[in-house]
Amino acid sequence: MDKRYHKPYKKRRAKKRFFWKLVKWGLGLGLLMFILLTIWIASIAKDLPDPEKLSERSLGQTTKIYDRTGETLLFEIFNEKKRTLVALEDIPEYAVNATLAVEDKNFYNHKGVAYKSIARAAISNLLGKKSGQGGASTLTQQLIKNAIVGDDHSYIRKIKEAILATQLEKKYTKKEILQLYFNEIPYGSTNYGIEAASQSYFAKKVEDISIAEAATLAALPQAPTRYLNNLTRLQDRRDFILDLMVEQQFITEQESKTAKNVDVELKQNVDNSIRAPHFVMMIKEQLSQTLGEKLVETGGLKITTSLDYDLQEIAEEEIKKGVEHNREHNKAENAALVAIDVKTAEIRAMVGSRDFFDKEYDGQFNVALAPRQPGSSFKPLVYVAGFEKGYTPKTILYDAKTAFSNAIGKPYEPNNYDFKERGPVTIRKAIQGSLNIPAVKMIYLAGISHVLDVAEKIGYTTLSDRSRFGLSLVLGGGEVTLLEHTTAYATFAREGAYIAPVSILKVEDDDGTVLFEHEKKRGKKAIDKNAVRQLSNILSDNNARAYAFGLNSVAQLGERPVAAKTGTTNDYRDGWLMGYTPSFAAGVWAGNNNNTPMRQGSGGSTAAGPIWQAFMLRALEGTEIEQFEPPEEPKTNKPVLTGQDPGLQEVEIDTVSGKLATEFTPEETKEKKKFFAGHSILYHIDKNDPQGKPPKNPESDAQFASWEKGIQEWAKKTDEELEKEPIEISEPPTEYDDIHKPEFTPSISILEPTKKQTVNRIMTARVQASAPQGIKRVRYFVDGVQVGEVFSGEEYAATLNLGQFVSGFHTFEARAYDVDFNVKSQSFTINLTGQSDTPTVLWNYPPANVTITQNDFPFTFEFRPTMPSRINKVTLYIKKKGGELLETIIFDGDFSSNMTHTWENIPEEGGFYEFSFIASYDGNQTTTSQTLPLFVSK
Repeated sequence: MDKRYHKPYKKRRAKKRFFWKLVKWGLGLGLLMFILLTIWIASIAKDLPDPEKLSERSLGQTTKIYDRTGETLLFEIFNEKKRTLVALEDIPEYAVNATLAVEDKNFYNHKGVAYKSIARAAISNLLGKKSGQGGASTLTQQLIKNAIVGDDHSYIRKIKEAILATQLEKKYTKKEILQLYFNEIPYGSTNYGIEAASQSYFAKKVEDISIAEAATLAALPQAPTRYLNNLTRLQDRRDFILDLMVEQQFITEQESKTAKNVDVELKQNVDNSIRAPHFVMMIKEQLSQTLGEKLVETGGLKITTSLDYDLQEIAEEEIKKGVEHNREHNKAENAALVAIDVKTAEIRAMVGSRDFFDKEYDGQFNVALAPRQPGSSFKPLVYVAGFEKGYTPKTILYDAKTAFSNAIGKPYEPNNYDFKERGPVTIRKAIQGSLNIPAVKMIYLAGISHVLDVAEKIGYTTLSDRSRFGLSLVLGGGEVTLLEHTTAYATFAREGAYIAPVSILKVEDDDGTVLFEHEKKRGKKAIDKNAVRQLSNILSDNNARAYAFGLNSVAQLGERPVAAKTGTTNDYRDGWLMGYTPSFAAGVWAGNNNNTPMRQGSGGSTAAGPIWQAFMLRALEGTEIEQFEPPEEPKTNKPVLTGQDPGLQEVEIDTVSGKLATEFTPEETKEKKKFFAGHSILYHIDKNDPQGKPPKNPESDAQFASWEKGIQEWAKKTDEELEKEPIEISEPPTEYDDIHKPEFTPSISILEPTKKQTVNRIMTARVQASAPQGIKRVRYFVDGVQVGEVFSGEEYAATLNLGQFVSGFHTFEARAYDVDFNVKSQSFTINLTGQSDTPTVLWNYPPANVTITQNDFPFTFEFRPTMPSRINKVTLYIKKKGGELLETIIFDGDFSSNMTHTWENIPEEGGFYEFSFIASYDGNQTTTSQTLPLFVSK
């Protein structure tokens, strides 16, 4: 043999021997595991009860639910079972089929256990998937679980269940198993078996129930407490079962449609001794899901909850009083409240409706757990998401009507609640004024996906279908529950640390063994701490809220700092007030269970707010007043993020050149003017990195064009409305006045009168004046009051009448102007003698050109008439400099002493205002006083 082939052959033989060794070891190990598994299963099976002895079982013990002290009994779950046996023949076929359709469609094809379904569920569990886990238990297994082995959530229980189900299938026919099932299975409360359930919920025998009622009963066994506590949820499951019945050809499409048109209405007898009923029913449902319905109903458990019964009573009282008021004034028949201890996340109070026992208004429906649109109370979540991204409370957003572009359909055009536009506003002002347009801009800037990420982190479960949501989410376009909404606000109070709401503190069995005890948690960081501090700082700023809601709104608690936000849906179907202190959070909803609107104008402030405020004041009475931690000031040098509006600018220009005024520009040609060349925030920042570099091409943003258009249209409307002080919609000038320069300044020398000269009432004035561009005019002044003007002539001589001035020393001034109002002046003191032959009015206070502020109002002037015996009437004129007359005030009577006038009305605009008098004397003669100029600062 060729040696080249010898070594590869030996290697192949060695590999073959190794393979067969592995096979032998694998078979041996598999056989050993099978033997051990068989022995283990046999050891389990030897102690199993006899499945034939279904009637020989313990009745169990009563479960009791307590408040947080473990002393106040809230509810006792009685174990007296109601069971009325019924023959399978007396159960309508469609009732049997409804159960088979939803619980076990392959009932007639298996032998007690659906191994494929079990394998599928096991694989899903291993993979951590939620889908694919259902449907593993057959109808036979469910019968065994409920009648014999109980609800223990373990694999041993599953094995026991499977063994007994197989045994039961061998001993009974399918018909007998069905009869056992329909007489044994729990349908909620104390109803066991379909006949007892039918009589309890529909007041009729099972043989008389309709298809709709049959599907309703079939919906209950999976989670009786869950569905009995929420009829809307029950009706959804009923309709799902009707669809399955059509799919499996048990009923026709028309029969399903007819059944779906019937509302679910159950006749439930409620124990009137129950306390905090909505909270108790929620506890019962939670326990049923974790421990199983059977253990909760018959296990003799002692449940200690988180409820503070003193606070619960306060909550119930305030809900009752608030609804009585709302019925009359707001057309709102219901309200709900949730209160949470911020430090522990424990639910301290829960009121799900005004009256749990009121069947007419579906009192058992727990609104605190029902999804409702939150209106503007969702805005804080959006803004805090924006703060995380780098936006600040001082960020400028334009409150201007905007058609937000949509990829599909018409543009989205939200309005503010009062249909007004306020132009550039800070985020602080936008939040506290509950302005809608800036809020929609904020959710776009923060990113809908980021907002939903934050919502998910702080416990919202109703917003999982992200495809449903657009920009309207910020205005309450996504439903939330009051419990989860209050939990979110408690997270804000906890500075962004999320703790799931806690309702059960301890569960003990009938022997006192602790089955469960809640361990307090520190909370998981869900939102940036400083972002939440910024939010709390705004929501607790009562002064910032005052411009929209006043200082004494229902969103404040007097001297106790509280962060609060109202919410009202556009159609007035829901009103909310959500708020928190550093240690306590509460939320209130008001509206109608049937979703009908409240009275127009009713909402968070009027329907929910008074309830919230009254509850919080009583709940926090006697507790320590706490302060919110102040936020760190965001570090940024971007004007649009620091409260500076880069669009609106006021500059001083020269009216001759149209350019920016300089130190050489004459006062006569200076004018303050507002220019608007505003852009949306998208022009200044990259929305995904607001603190970073500005965008190179802002026009590429999908919303840029519509935001810019909205701002320009707002500016145009504002300009048309502001006739007294218009805004020029253009860029302000950037060049400086180049007409008024030192080299163009005229020269002037007063020839007559001379310094300190004594002059008469009629005097002559002359000057020597020249200028590089020629002299255009010369003006003469006494104490700042113009008394003459000359345009030409030798030495610009003028005869001046000084009859309106009193005797004594006065300042005489002459000013020479060229064609461009370049000016030069000279002044000195003169002594005026002789008696004036013309009465006038002189100003005592204030001096000319003084500046006054809004805080100086009401502002009082003082003046005195000369020659009072000759004056008949004095008229005061107030006008904006260069503008129209604002006020005319007439004085008559005694003019012998100093007189005053108080200026009451604060001007809407700042700037120079002029005050002058016309005095009527000697019957029909008049004289005009000197004009008093004042500057009003805004």
